[in-house]
Amino acid sequence: MDDHNKRVIETALLCAQEPLTVADLTRLFAEDIPAGEIDATLVELQNAWEDKGMELVHIATGWRFQSRLVMREYLDRLTPEKPPKYSRAVMETLAIIAYRQPVTRGEIEEIRGVAVSSNVMKQLEDRGWVEVIGHKETIGRPGLYATTKQFLDDLSLTNLQSLPMLEDAAPMAAAEQLGQAVMEFDPSATVETVIELDENGNAIIQVESEEIAEVIAEETTEETTEETTEEVTTESEEKSEEQK
Repeated sequence: MDDHNKRVIETALLCAQEPLTVADLTRLFAEDIPAGEIDATLVELQNAWEDKGMELVHIATGWRFQSRLVMREYLDRLTPEKPPKYSRAVMETLAIIAYRQPVTRGEIEEIRGVAVSSNVMKQLEDRGWVEVIGHKETIGRPGLYATTKQFLDDLSLTNLQSLPMLEDAAPMAAAEQLGQAVMEFDPSATVETVIELDENGNAIIQVESEEIAEVIAEETTEETTEETTEEVTTESEEKSEEQK
């Protein structure tokens, strides 16, 4: 491909707000240009930008220019807003879904050893990183969670096979490796429900989220009120019987 056409592709990629596919790039030209020629040009552009602060990467939804991670600390000074930090619960849950998908919420809890808070799943779904792709044919037909193309794009990955290899099977180790890409997690920001067992093997639920704790407190108060009302009613009925 001549220098002019190469410059056209480079400019389009630099100005595009979304990743561009090879099919998108062929529409830049009036004449028919083979996809193989465009692929070769993209590789040439990658090599040409190797020593610069920007890089051309191939991700799940196409090709895009992005800043290199080594430039992050400098670019952050231009934006007062800090990127969101994710709790250990969020990162571990995301890592399990990424490496074990499709997976149910119950299977996630079994691997982590703790109950997954609804807030954790909501964060991941709101961020567009996970979604329900179906239901498991078992009791209750629980939803099967999997990662999305948005997840791959945000981590600059082409496909799931591009995920970093796990050196440790522990959820936290996977979360840390996954978080090295673009995410930050805050170990102190835990919002999850921890399961412990009593002497009889029954689950003891400890809630670390204040919001969930308030809900449980309200439910407990309502149950106590109902029980007290029932007791008063029973006592009144017994006294009425005695008076008769």
